[in-house]
Amino acid sequence: MAAMANHSYLSVWCKDFPEDLILERLGAFLEAVPFSTSRPGFTYLAIRAVDATESPILEQDLRAVPHDAAGIVEIARDQVHSDCSYEVGCHWDLAVFDAVTGKSKVEPQPLEILCRGEDYDGGFWRESGHFEVNLGFEHLYTGHAGLLGIRPGPKTPAQSPEEARFLEAMAWPENLAKYQEKTRENIRKLLDWMRRIESSLPVEKVRLWSEGEENFEARLDEIVAAR
Repeated sequence: MAAMANHSYLSVWCKDFPEDLILERLGAFLEAVPFSTSRPGFTYLAIRAVDATESPILEQDLRAVPHDAAGIVEIARDQVHSDCSYEVGCHWDLAVFDAVTGKSKVEPQPLEILCRGEDYDGGFWRESGHFEVNLGFEHLYTGHAGLLGIRPGPKTPAQSPEEARFLEAMAWPENLAKYQEKTRENIRKLLDWMRRIESSLPVEKVRLWSEGEENFEARLDEIVAAR
């Protein structure tokens, strides 16, 4: 459902993030990541200096031999500067609805993790966090077509044949109930991960946000609360 493919994000600000603790903070954050059971480990690392327009000073494709948090920290050890960013890729498991079968199945989904030093890109961390995670498609947590929540119902007509098939499948109450529960499981997994982050790091603030929802956090709360 490409027309609805907004992305969602998690931003995390730490109480302190000095240069000499960047690796420690990065390692603690990565240790908390809930890997996919079928695709565990970090599969990508890029380090940039100064700002996002610069080419990486280090870039490694780790798909052949995925690394754990300690492995990423070891690779990054010689490039620890407050004007650097660290981009790490991996996968975690989420329930994904299949419009063809009308069922949800758990599949690996990409996570893109950015860690920013405080002098990187003019102090961009103030706006987007010391850590920023691209959580993937927004609809993995909010559902398609506004069907989930306290006041469910499609907000707009179907925008594609695929979305029309989806709405047909969701017209069956048992399908909608299963879809809502699987979406709630995705939300709970995200919230559990956030709690692990908060217990592993000196967190000042966290924010969930997305490209399509005015208040993404409130939308998730509504879906979890709906019965």
